[in-house]
This record gives sequence, structure tokens and C-alpha cells, in this order.
Amino acid sequence: MKLAIYGKGGIGKSTTSCNISIALARRGKRVLQIGCDPKHDSTFTLTGFLIPTIIDTLQMKDYHYEDVWPEDVIYQGYGGVDCVEAGGPPAGAGCGGYVVGETVKLLKELNAFYEYDVILFDVLGDVVCGGFAAPLNYADYCIIVTDNGFDALFAANRIAASIREKSRTHPLRCAGLIGNRTTQRDLIDKYVQACPIPVLEVLPLLEDIRVSRVKGKTLFEMVELEPSLYYVCDFYLNIADQLLTEPEGVIPRELSDRELFSLLSDFYLNAPNSNNQENAEELDFFLV
Repeated sequence: MKLAIYGKGGIGKSTTSCNISIALARRGKRVLQIGCDPKHDSTFTLTGFLIPTIIDTLQMKDYHYEDVWPEDVIYQGYGGVDCVEAGGPPAGAGCGGYVVGETVKLLKELNAFYEYDVILFDVLGDVVCGGFAAPLNYADYCIIVTDNGFDALFAANRIAASIREKSRTHPLRCAGLIGNRTTQRDLIDKYVQACPIPVLEVLPLLEDIRVSRVKGKTLFEMVELEPSLYYVCDFYLNIADQLLTEPEGVIPRELSDRELFSLLSDFYLNAPNSNNQENAEELDFFLV
């Protein structure tokens, strides 16, 4: 099973990805997490340090694939999860998709790409155009991380459009949304009502989830010293269990930008909070 994790920049994809990887490993699966971000910090909470990237290793070897060994690029993280960082091209130059393609090519050369039960691509920001949509070419499922706000759902809607487009030529489906660190889910529910996508889980607004990233530890590692956090791990285990059923998934039918703005505007207009009225008036400006 190959999973691609997408969502708005800063929404918590890497933290979510690392904890899902551990949850899948706890279910007895051999897991490889591939970070697809030039800042190469996807696997930081699994390994505790910034591991060398594929692209840097290839450059050091003058792109002689035969000189690269698995231990040069694959590092074992917490819980037995193997980790790879694709890296990226220099800022303003090169193509992120090329780097992802080279990563997959090298892993195949090393006979590693098909040795895992689950491969998880953690993709930077909300970029789904061009090169950084490349992980969707390899994925069976895309998972979208969002919160209960408009910006994150706007990004989710764009990602849904990308899934639909890629599904024309690839066996790709959307496994569902994950609401991350949010106290409410009313806007998420409003969106999936209009654009039917499963909601895999909604994680609570818990400071320890954010702090785990700073500490370089997954929630599963933190719980060893703070047993009170065990219930949070159950959220990730629930996501893993749903994925391991190999769900049918969906091909989303995204909303147009105007439809999405109208949906949010109506939501605020019908809410009792007076501040929401002001937000709705601002949104209506864009609909004119």
C-alpha cells in the first residue's frame, strides 16, 4: 500500500505522517516513510535528526546508482519505521517531481521499493501542481490533512481536484480527510457534505501534538514517559486500522472556488456568533 499525505503548509502533515507510520508498524506492517520536501524534516520525529537526502547522496556519487547502498539513504527510526528524505532542488531551480522520481528510481535499483507493506509519501505544503504532484503517480491512496478553517479546506479542495485529475490515468483514490488539532469540526462536516469525502479522524487541539514535533518524538514515544497521552495514540491507531482494511476510497468532485466561498459565507451567515457575520461580509466581497 502506498499513501500520499497532502495538506496546507503548516497544518501538521509531518507530525501526522510520523504517527500514522508508527501506528501501522504497531499493527505489524513494515513501513517506509519518504519525506518529499526540500527542507528534509519529514522524518525528524522518527529519527531525531535530519537524515541525509537522496538527492545529496546521488550528487556525491555523481549519480552512479551502482555506488549507492541502502544504508546510505535508508535510516531506521523509532518503532522500526524506515525513513528516507528525497530532498529537493535548489531554491528557484530544478523540479521537485524529478527529485521524487529519482528517489523512487533509486529505491527500485536497491530492491527496496517493493520490500515494504506500506510506503508513505509526506509531501510539502499544499503544492499539487507540477513536480510535487508526482507522489500521486505512485500512490494507491491520498490522505488530506486539514483543520476546521477556510484556508486549510480551500487547500484540501485543490488537492481533491488534483486527485480527480490523476485518477484519470492512475489507480488513485482519496482515502479521506484527517482533521488535525481542532476543537470543532462543523466546517469540515459542511465541506464533506458538499464534496463527499470520508473523514478518517479528527484530532483534538492538544498542545502535546505540536510539542512532540519540537521534541523530535512521536506521540507513541512520548507516551512512554507520559502515559496520560496514550488516548491520543488511539486516534492514529484508528486511522491505521481503517487504512489496513484497504477501503474503496473516493474520486472527489471538488467545488469551484465560487461554490467554496459561498459555502463558507453561508456557514458564517447562519452562525449565531456576531464575529462570523463580519467574516461573512468579507467573504461576500470576493463573490461579487
